[in-house]
Parts: sequence; C-alpha cells; structure tokens
Amino acid sequence: MMKNPASIKGSMPNVPTKDIKDIDVSSKIFEYIPQESAEYYQVVPLGVKDGVLEVGAIDPNNIEARDALNFISSRIGMPYKLFLISKEDFKTVIGKYEGLSGEVTRALSELESELPVDITQEEKKKESKEVSRETIIEDAPVTKIVATILSYASEGKASDIHIEPMSDKIRVRFRVDGQLNTSLVLPIKVHLAVVARIKILSNMRLDEKRKPQDGRFSAKIGNRKIDFRVSTFPTYYGEKVVMRILDQSQGLRSLDDMGFSEANLKTIRKAIDRPYGLILITGPTGSGKSTTLYAMLNEIDKDHMNVLSLEDPIEYSIDSISQSQIHPEIDYTFATGLRTTLRQDPDVIMVGEIRDKETAQLAIQAALTGHLVFSTLHTNNAIGAIPRLIDMGIDPYLIAPTLVLTMAQRLVRKLCPNGGKPIAVKDSIKLMIEKQFEDLPVEFQERIPIGKEVYEISPTPECVNGTSGRISVIEVLEMDKDIEAVILKNPTDIEIYKVARAKGMLSMKEDAILKAFQKVIPFEEINGL
Repeated sequence: MMKNPASIKGSMPNVPTKDIKDIDVSSKIFEYIPQESAEYYQVVPLGVKDGVLEVGAIDPNNIEARDALNFISSRIGMPYKLFLISKEDFKTVIGKYEGLSGEVTRALSELESELPVDITQEEKKKESKEVSRETIIEDAPVTKIVATILSYASEGKASDIHIEPMSDKIRVRFRVDGQLNTSLVLPIKVHLAVVARIKILSNMRLDEKRKPQDGRFSAKIGNRKIDFRVSTFPTYYGEKVVMRILDQSQGLRSLDDMGFSEANLKTIRKAIDRPYGLILITGPTGSGKSTTLYAMLNEIDKDHMNVLSLEDPIEYSIDSISQSQIHPEIDYTFATGLRTTLRQDPDVIMVGEIRDKETAQLAIQAALTGHLVFSTLHTNNAIGAIPRLIDMGIDPYLIAPTLVLTMAQRLVRKLCPNGGKPIAVKDSIKLMIEKQFEDLPVEFQERIPIGKEVYEISPTPECVNGTSGRISVIEVLEMDKDIEAVILKNPTDIEIYKVARAKGMLSMKEDAILKAFQKVIPFEEINGL
C-alpha cells in the first residue's frame, strides 16, 4: 500500500505502484540516472531485478521522461521498468543522492555570506600562514569544498581530477578507468577561491595566473596518505586545474599482478635477470609505463644490488632504491643525473624517460659498461623504439648489442568479474580476428586459444558501469641474433616486424583479443588499439 495515495498522479492501470519503505535503495544504483536528470524528469532508480532497471516516476506518462529513460537504457545496455511512486517517496530517494553534490552544496551555502570581494587578496594573507599538508580538515567553506572533491575522487578510485572554468560555471570531472565524467558543477563565482586554495596547498604563486604552474601536496584521506600532483593551465575563462592522484597505500604491484600472459611474463623476467643491457617500455602518457617500471624494479634483488632511479616526478617511494627527483630548472636533467649515477657504483639504473640524444647516448653507454638500465620512450609500438633511437642519433651498431627488450603497452578497461554479455565469434567478428592473425606463421597460429565467445560491457547491480579498473595490453620484442642483424642495417619498422613476426611476436591488439576470449576485457576495447 502507498502511504499517501492522494500524492499519486491519477489512475494508471498499466503501471504498477511501489512503496520505497518495502525496498532498500542502494547508493550504487544512483549511478544509472544522474541527479540532475532525476530531478528534472522526476524519475529515480529503485533497483535492478533480473537484469532490469526498476525506475520510480511521479508521472509515468511524461513523454520527455520516457525519452530520457530510453536514452539512458540504451547507454547502460539495460532495459527498464516503470513504477508509480508518491511525491514523498520521490523526495526521499532524491535526498539519498546526497554524496559529493550534497556536501559541496552545504559548503556553498556557508560561503555565500563569507565570500570576500577580492578573493585573491584574502588568499594572499593566508599564504603566509603554515598550511597543513597532511590532513585537509578545516572549517572554511572553500577548504571544505576542495577537501570534499579530493576525498570523493580518491574514494571513487579516480586517477585525475579536472577543475575547468566555463562562461557561467565550473565543471569538475573525475577520470575513472580512463573515462572522464562530470561529477560536480560549481558556480563560477567560487572559481578564484577554489584555485587559490589548491595553489596554497601546492606551494604555487597566487599572483601568477598568466602562465602554467606545477606543484604537489600530500593529504590524509581516511587512513591513507594520498599524493596529488597539480598542474594549472591559463584559459579564456580562468585557470584550469588538473590533479593526478597517487595513492601510496595501494603499494607497488608485482609482475604477477599485471595481467601479462605466461609467455610474456617469462620473456620479461628473462630480460630482468640479465646482468646488463637496456630495457625500454614505450607508450603514450597515461599508458601505465611507470607502474610497469616499478613492478620490474620490484623483481630486482635490492639487498645485494645498488639500484638508483632518476624520476620526474617520483610517483611512489620504494625501500632500498635511491630515488632522485629531476629538476630541469636548475639544470638537473635526466642526462646530468645519469652522469652522476655512473659515479655511484650502480648495478641497476632506472631513467624515467629518454627525451633527447644526450640521455639516449648515456643510457646506451651505461648498458654497454655492465649496468642494467630501464627507461621509457614515446613510441606507438615496441618495434618503433629502434628507429626512434636511430632518429635520436644513436648508431645501430651500439643499439644491437645493448638493447635487451622493448615493450609497448596501453591500458584498457576490465570487465567486472560477474559482468559481461557473451557475443558469438562469427561473421564480422570472426573475419576480423582471422585477418588479424593471418600473417602469423602456422606453427604459432595453432597455439592461439581461439574461443567461441567474446564479451561486451553489461552493467550489473554490483557494477553499474560494467567495468572495474584497468589492465595492460602489451607487445614484447625480445632481442636475438636475427633481430640484431636487422638492426645493423638501419631498418624500417616493417623490416624489423617481419623478422619478429616470423618468431611469433604478438601485437597489443592480439594480446587484447586473447584477453577478450578470457573474459578479462570487453570486446569494445579492441577497436581502440
């Protein structure tokens, strides 16, 4: 029975009624329908039953609301069923959205009477006072807004926070599993105060708004120490702020936890066990290269070896490794740092990135003189690292005996353990997969475990986005005498590829296809590789 029949719109014999006191509305369910849409169309998610999203509506005959629900249903890949609910129940469910927007709204209401005329001048006064960088808990409304954003982003497993000024508002977006989503909209009038607060935490100049600045700070959120790497960028409507979240409590990952295939894992460990040589990881920014480097360093016997690293920035602290932060502004670059490390009796050296000819030459020299060197390059694939080094001015006769292994990687979304909708491998899907492997020698094709199904994203009550976290897809090029011989000829990518392919090398896309067969990643992710 509904508790207030008078509040229900008319008689709707084809739409069942529902009383929310009979159900437990989980906060996870709110991810299906954004709060703004729920309030505007007066519809709320109530739960998922047998793969169907149950939606409560004050007026189920509202055509606009039905159109919006049809769009949402298509986006999440789940049908919906409408229920008639009372206005009181609608307000109760809306009140449960609360979360980030609710906490920030309360802080904004406090701010209305406190907002100074010249925010920048007020924040300059605060700059001289000591700011706690360990715990962000203060009473000032602006501080509450910033602390709440940081807390929700960290708890929501976001990798980045974007605070973007627009003509009449501030858009706050979180990047989760590689996807940017709007999490909050703030009034434009608080922009200066929010940016100033972040600048104070990050030790940035408050009066410098014309050029980008970089900084970082740490905060305790819950019982975890979280590092935030901050970058400002001047735009037409004011400074945009992006914060990279580095959670020290997550700890370093081992190679066994990286999701590499058994064959790739064996090849990588074989390279790490070498006493000297150069190991390169390639890929664009944000592809997980640093995580892989740290996992490789974790394999080193640090108790009996001297391991040094040059990083920009130091993302995670590792015991028993001497980590050094690069500072180009004082001429402490990867190249100058590498020269110094060679005088520190190193066994293993990690260079965050090879950016220029000088650093490349020093890395090659270090590898040639009995050191194991790890580094990264910005190339699209593993094979591309070789022509890139040659383009930097490194002679092929130095690369051939030095390079041990190159590895390229990307990050793709993982399917939820109990999610994923099976798709039969036939027609266009089967044709695409066959074409992908057609130039692989038959002896290696026979080892490929081709499945009968792949899986696409399908949300579940426990996993409303259908995906959870990300995993690396990789390709590995292991050096041997045949590839060394090709390198000496100053080869093109295609010439190296032909030799590597004849030995059974698989591409990133092929690694992704195998993970799709194993129900690790959604088939949709393959298209982006």
